[in-house]
Amino acid sequence: MRNGNQIRGVVFDMDGVIVDSHPSHRTAWKQFLNSLGRPTSDGEIDFILDGRKREEILRHFLGEELSLEEIHDYGNRKDQMLRELGTRPQPIGGAIEFLFQLRRTNVAMGLATSAARNRTEATLCELGIKNYFDTIVTGDDVSIGKPDPSIYRLAAARLHENPSQLLAFEDAFSGVQAALCAGFRCIGVATGGRVEELRAAGAEVVISNFISLSPSDLLGSTCLLT
Repeated sequence: MRNGNQIRGVVFDMDGVIVDSHPSHRTAWKQFLNSLGRPTSDGEIDFILDGRKREEILRHFLGEELSLEEIHDYGNRKDQMLRELGTRPQPIGGAIEFLFQLRRTNVAMGLATSAARNRTEATLCELGIKNYFDTIVTGDDVSIGKPDPSIYRLAAARLHENPSQLLAFEDAFSGVQAALCAGFRCIGVATGGRVEELRAAGAEVVISNFISLSPSDLLGSTCLLT
């Protein structure tokens, strides 16, 4: 990233990148949909874990005619089921230490998640990392979810940085596509074992966690993790 391409900021997805939340979300969504008489298979639930906004998920499973009021109500009911599971957010291996180290550098830090703002902020506060981010963009801030690049373009605008000098961490095919379409570079985080899927989406590098990663691995070279 020399010659004008040095990384000046890093933007993270949340679920599956910072927080190992997919198992509990999978369970909560299945319970919620079952309660409405819409049983789902594990394969169908994969749609939910691909960086979708809540509105898109609900309309996919329950019909395009849902009103905004129904979406709000159903979303609250699903979140209540998630809370009733009693599972605290667990960070991906090495993620908190990596964020702490990165915060001590001079690069900008952002979050770009399809999750709703209230759940996003509650999760970050519980982990004690909300103040690490210079900007937090959620699904509430954009009208179209990933793979549309809007969420990453908004993150770049709020960080006042050129997208070509920003790096994203993503765990989903649609998230990688969104970041790349916005002009970011992207590292895949294969916490769900989807290494080849992330590579196919265009991730420059795929990692399984942050345990052996340090900011110096990312900053100041034209090739990531070489």
